[in-house]
Amino acid sequence: MPAPLFALPPARMKTLAPWPYPRLAAHRGGGRLAPENTLAAMRTGLAHGFRMAEYDVKLSHDDVPVLLHDDTLDRTTDGRGPAAERTHGELARLDAGSWHSAPYAGEPIPTLRAVARYTQANQIASNVEIKPCPGREAVTGARVTQAVRELWHGAATPPLISSFSEAALAESARVAPELPRALLLEGPLPGDWLARLARHDCIALHMDQRHVDAEVARQVREAGYRLGAWTVNDLARADALRAWQTDLIFTDELALIRPD
Repeated sequence: MPAPLFALPPARMKTLAPWPYPRLAAHRGGGRLAPENTLAAMRTGLAHGFRMAEYDVKLSHDDVPVLLHDDTLDRTTDGRGPAAERTHGELARLDAGSWHSAPYAGEPIPTLRAVARYTQANQIASNVEIKPCPGREAVTGARVTQAVRELWHGAATPPLISSFSEAALAESARVAPELPRALLLEGPLPGDWLARLARHDCIALHMDQRHVDAEVARQVREAGYRLGAWTVNDLARADALRAWQTDLIFTDELALIRPD
């Protein structure tokens, strides 16, 4: 058996937090089947039976939370340059669908408000990934979290908020400590992972699926944390992660890897 990745006395183990989320989440809303981070993507995920969507949120220049993954507009829109330099009005006029395929030409960049309305109306759980532009980590964490708190006020299932940015997570915990959070990690499990989760009062750890195995899954769970794995596009790999009791699996292959 591999050497333990941590050693904690039983008194320091957390109790697993309640987990109201489905096992599978559609990555960026619709995986490969629709332009990412759009309302069209949310509709596609729902049409394939997915009851949870993961999507990326950052701020426009005038601090409106919008769905967009990259720091620049070049890959997924007909715009160019840094997204942080455009107001919401300017972003709303861009075509965020043609890069994917002709049927989606003219699909706009949606606001978080629009996606909140759609997902709640259709009983879709959300993983809101805070994706700040460079230098805007703290303000993005605070403003996106405040928007989540307002837009999902009274919802039976609040969004799971996640980020690679610990500055954003710190602000998220300050603004809305009651909302569930997950720390996103690249690479293998680091030695200080438990301290980092505790620092931001997270309930879950989201890891690159390539660095998850049965032992990692066991140790994360036994420490009292939920485990997510991204991005899983192979059916056999998804089945293995399910067998290891991975709590949340993100996939682009919506037609191949089906909800339980």
